[in-house]
Amino acid sequence: MILTKTDYLIYRDCPKNAWLKIHKNEEVYKQYPPSEFEQMLFSVGNDIDELARGLFPGGVLLKNPKDPKPTAKLIKDRASILYQPVFITDKYKALPDVLVWNSEVNAYDIYEVKSSTSGGNKKAKERDYAYDLAFQYLVLKESGVPLNKTYLVRLDSEYVRGDTLDIQALFKQEDFSEQVQEIIPEVELEMVNVQKDLSVTEEPKGPCSCLVKGRNSHCSTFKYSNPDVPLYSVHDISRIGASKKKLAELIDSGIFDIKDIPEDFKLSDIQRNQVDATQTGNVIVLKSEIDKFLSKIEYPISFIDYETFPAAIPRFKGYSPFNQIPFQFSLHILNEGEKELGHEEFLFLESTNPDLSFIKALEEKLPKTGSIIVWNKGFEMGINKKLAVRSPEHTQLVDEINSRVVDLLDIFKDQFYIHPDFRGKTSIKYVLPALAPNLSYKDLGIQEGATASNAWNDIATGGEKEVEKKAKDLLEYCKLDTYAMYAIWKHCIDKINE
Repeated sequence: MILTKTDYLIYRDCPKNAWLKIHKNEEVYKQYPPSEFEQMLFSVGNDIDELARGLFPGGVLLKNPKDPKPTAKLIKDRASILYQPVFITDKYKALPDVLVWNSEVNAYDIYEVKSSTSGGNKKAKERDYAYDLAFQYLVLKESGVPLNKTYLVRLDSEYVRGDTLDIQALFKQEDFSEQVQEIIPEVELEMVNVQKDLSVTEEPKGPCSCLVKGRNSHCSTFKYSNPDVPLYSVHDISRIGASKKKLAELIDSGIFDIKDIPEDFKLSDIQRNQVDATQTGNVIVLKSEIDKFLSKIEYPISFIDYETFPAAIPRFKGYSPFNQIPFQFSLHILNEGEKELGHEEFLFLESTNPDLSFIKALEEKLPKTGSIIVWNKGFEMGINKKLAVRSPEHTQLVDEINSRVVDLLDIFKDQFYIHPDFRGKTSIKYVLPALAPNLSYKDLGIQEGATASNAWNDIATGGEKEVEKKAKDLLEYCKLDTYAMYAIWKHCIDKINE
């Protein structure tokens, strides 16, 4: 069996998942396809790989990932730049993004392109990148390639696009040679062991290693490998992934179902409230706290929700990598003393910058007074602030809008309202079915945010044929988001008046 870099990295995260990918690809692994969001990330990665080749112009693209012979000939001839060269030994396979001949040292530099940004100090991710590069380094070394340094190429979070895209400034090239060389002995041994483990034809018994990780860190085949774990389990306890000792203790005790957690098991207050609600089935409503929160809301009440697209490669002037492009909003308005809701909406379907049209629509459609209700104010207010940075002439308008924002999420985040069906989550997709079961996204053409983002992107980039239908789906989806906020607000009002 030939071990690829991808399978090696999957193994480092979850060995059994990697084994299933290789030996039960069709019957198991492919039965758990990537989500819409994950598919978008794959597509973004491919786009960035291609764009980054512009940093090293004039290279040769190796188009057949199964044939190492053309690569071997080009290496022998000391070709200056290679894109996606193919290296296959008797045990390993690697396809570096870019190889560049360094004539000063008579060796090649490896460049690995990532679709992440350089912002933040995320040690775990940096460590993963080092293992990624170390695998490639060792395969190329075994293939007889003279090597010099290993570099990571990723988007510079501080880059701001001007009138045109400057790829030299967009990408940051970081020398990872020191980090890579530090772990070469470890990776060399690890590769041998991983290749042996994944060559075994008998399926590994028992659960996968993700059993002791929080839900968000589970591998794609977790359900298959851990059939005794219920869909709503101890892995879903709020922030349990950050409490590894607690989770491990529960798992070691054979406790998978939240209902089986002992009363004296130590949990945070938020975690304990979630567990108690699940075990008792009781709904907890702190009426005085909810009343205090709702009493601050002023009429006319505006319920608003934005839809955006996180463009990794900045498309418009003033944008940085992964800045959200605001292309749509839905707005429900409730005037004091009225029972009927008014509704306004905005959807931008052109390929040009929607910023000014979005701002103008906000100015025209939002009431000049009253509270503006959102779900997770950090998102909408953050979008507004970015709009003001890119269009400073509208800063006063944006600041005034942000000063009126009220986050309905706070009622649930602060646990003034606890329902067993929330499952410890505060997403509107969990809260709505519990409080307003008559409302549902299930019959909509678009049912969640990643699909909405992708649908708009397909329209804006000319890749969508059914534009009219998709536009209708987008409007219906966003409209339900704001009506859902109204329904939850109304439910809370009725609850405190019982």
